[in-house]
Amino acid sequence: MKTSEEKRKLVEELKGQWKMMWRERIDDKVRAEGISEKDYSQLFVERGTVIMATRKFKPPDFYEILQQHLSPEASDINNVLPPNPTVGGWGKFIRNVLSKQQSLVRRRRSAQIEPVRKANQQLKKGGRGWLHFRR
Repeated sequence: MKTSEEKRKLVEELKGQWKMMWRERIDDKVRAEGISEKDYSQLFVERGTVIMATRKFKPPDFYEILQQHLSPEASDINNVLPPNPTVGGWGKFIRNVLSKQQSLVRRRRSAQIEPVRKANQQLKKGGRGWLHFRR
């Protein structure tokens, strides 16, 4: 069983390799692909593996790689990392729930507020409004 310090060191090492893999990839502009330049054994990526493509392609997922390295207990992963944004978390909750509530509240407020006009306010164009014609 790994201690929490060992887990954090493992996560930091994996993050470093993950960043290096994406930074040092070879971009093939003809095929619109990103190819790994080196072997990354801890990330389960070999040299020449396609890590990025345009259509119908699932790139490697950091959370899946981390789950393979840590024990299968879900509590281990939750102690080390926050949940994956695609699964859920605060970011997804804010996008799905709170942002929709704010837009509904804004609509209701804007529908209720009517412009306030002063009774003795000077009229524009001497009361003729915006029309530009001469009599």
